[in-house]
Amino acid sequence: MTDASENHVSSADGKVAVVIVAAGRGARAGQANGPKQYQHIGGFAVIAHTLEIFLAHPRTSEIVVAIHADDHELFRQAAGANAERVTAVMGGATRQESVRLGLLALRGHAPAQVLIHDAVRPFVDAELIDRTIAAIGEREGALPALPVADTLKRESTSGVVGETVSRSGLHAAQTPQGFPFWPILAAHEKAHHLGKMDFTDDAAIAEWAHIPVKIVPGSPDNIKLTWARDIAMADQRLSGERVRFPDIRTGNGYDVHAFEPGDHVTLCGVAIAHDKKLSGHSDADVGLHALTDALLATCGAGDIGTHFPPSDPQWKGAASRIFVEHAARLVRERGGRIANADITLICEAPRVGPHREAMTAALSQMLAISPDRISIKATTNEKLGFVGREEGIAAIATASVVFPGEVPE
Repeated sequence: MTDASENHVSSADGKVAVVIVAAGRGARAGQANGPKQYQHIGGFAVIAHTLEIFLAHPRTSEIVVAIHADDHELFRQAAGANAERVTAVMGGATRQESVRLGLLALRGHAPAQVLIHDAVRPFVDAELIDRTIAAIGEREGALPALPVADTLKRESTSGVVGETVSRSGLHAAQTPQGFPFWPILAAHEKAHHLGKMDFTDDAAIAEWAHIPVKIVPGSPDNIKLTWARDIAMADQRLSGERVRFPDIRTGNGYDVHAFEPGDHVTLCGVAIAHDKKLSGHSDADVGLHALTDALLATCGAGDIGTHFPPSDPQWKGAASRIFVEHAARLVRERGGRIANADITLICEAPRVGPHREAMTAALSQMLAISPDRISIKATTNEKLGFVGREEGIAAIATASVVFPGEVPE
């Protein structure tokens, strides 16, 4: 059991960890299309919308998603590339237990603060997240909530109105609810060990554990999708009103190497017999060097020289596929999916056509994309310039990558 009074090391970078609860079955929304967090609104799963918002927020750090034991494949498909950017843990039989398990998964990161959010609230926005984070204190939680607007009636045992309840001071709670990490973890652990499993949200546990919780303005758009009608209305709202601007980025690369005496050249990962070779610190594969720069450009990661300086002796004679695979890995670590790669080789000789199929196969393996997403072309320089004089080979490469989220306004 965690003791909130212990002196723990906390993150000092102002980042806030997140637990997203997604282990429920959502029976009230109907099971025909699976649990409600995986049903589609606006063309994407509910949980995909929720993840996008928290992954894009500048103050969030580690994100843990508590999912049902049967939903690992559902989650992977729904989250897409974002599945690799979060930690999925097995949830419990109740929301309370799922939150506890999510908090335990964050313990090694020792965050100072944590937000706890329901996956089926996909319309949370950055401003609400900001307000919640700003209200979290060293020993004080934060609860976004809206004043109750409807008149409240208490039903009698006979099924008629027993009394009208004053709505003065009453609020409808929302998520994300924010807390100092160690006190809320300790409260969850204490409730678990005492067998108290009837709390409906984390603010209730905090209240029971004598952790003050400050109310901050919620958002009327931050609805919880509970019923099948809620999902249908959310789909209509996103499909009919929202114009999406997917984050598609294009990078370009250019490279040139001079000839020197030799017996072959390496182009796009394929060795081709020739009466000369290309001069360079590595294997001088101009096509792969240009492609490496194009991939790095899509995520602002510098150029090939940044990652593989020619002054470093370890890259002498290195196969250039190492550079391409490194750039592709950086793209994927940032959540990107490579849509296509296009390379144009500019040379008088050797002939590229007979080797295009082998080059395409090599690139398909390096990039982990299908051959139909790869284009390799060759052209001469019509005997003009250094290429026309057969003094070297040049290459131009273009890569298109789709990243999660949307283009900022």
